[in-house]
Amino acid sequence: MATSKLNRRNFIRQASAAAGGLSAAGMLPVSASEGPSKRQFYTVLSLGRLGFHGTFQQSVQLAHRYSFEGVDPDESLFARLSDDDLKRLLDDLAAKNLKLGAAGLPVDFRKDDATFSEGLKNLPSVAKNLQRANIQRVSTWVLPCSNHLTYLQNFRQHACRLRECAKVLADHGQRLGLEYVAPRTFWRSERQPFIHTLSEMRELEVAIGTDNLGIQLDSWHWYNAEETAADIETLRGRDVITVDLNDAPRLPLDQLHDDRRELPAATGVIPVKEFLGALVAIGYDGPIQPEPFNAQLRAMPLEQAVATAAAAMQKAFGEAGLV
Repeated sequence: MATSKLNRRNFIRQASAAAGGLSAAGMLPVSASEGPSKRQFYTVLSLGRLGFHGTFQQSVQLAHRYSFEGVDPDESLFARLSDDDLKRLLDDLAAKNLKLGAAGLPVDFRKDDATFSEGLKNLPSVAKNLQRANIQRVSTWVLPCSNHLTYLQNFRQHACRLRECAKVLADHGQRLGLEYVAPRTFWRSERQPFIHTLSEMRELEVAIGTDNLGIQLDSWHWYNAEETAADIETLRGRDVITVDLNDAPRLPLDQLHDDRRELPAATGVIPVKEFLGALVAIGYDGPIQPEPFNAQLRAMPLEQAVATAAAAMQKAFGEAGLV
């Protein structure tokens, strides 16, 4: 997630040691369509997913300027605000027609027991701060391989640890979305492959057993897993917690790398109309944000990158008949 230090791009870097600017006046609003295929999900500006750092206020200003419909939450900021100040912040978002997206799970459940226990100990206070801001969606990603655990050992450990996290979040009215990571170059990079498809992630959710679980759905992983709209349509709208949208380079599946993606609808490799149409069909009503992990975009000035991402979302929604 954008504000989390546990983001996957940093993990990949540690483990493995396009367009021009657009003026705000030239943008069309990326807003819900009025036609028969009306969408309920809303576009979120996530600076972290674009490869940038910025303050919450910067995110709000840029989201409003470039017609996004939401921003990533900033739990650490919310924690510092009094109830009155937080209300003013939320009122300002509402006046700008901006919603909050999903928060990142601040617990590292992928490492040793001590690291997990420390994160779990701090989770109730984080969840309480998110609850103050009426944030009901939290999400995280699952590492698709291991050098130390067999699939079954890894499955049991994830079920146990994520169950504890889900229970804390449930106490604060929050749902937890789990993202599978599908590129072959990733799940084949260590000795033991682990969960990397939607069906496998659903099996993990059954094993966890709480009723506040869902999927963090990413068009990139959906494509890499060779899934279709029919797979998405096995879900209900409420089963999807948050969505990432992107496109892929024109390469074979076994040459795609998780940190080298394209902006939504940039290449047409990922069938955006099919993906977004399935989200409409199931009645998904949560956040959707561009997550290109793209070097060309990261090389741009911040505002140009945001304008470019907004234009990409507009193009993707247009191809799906949603604007």
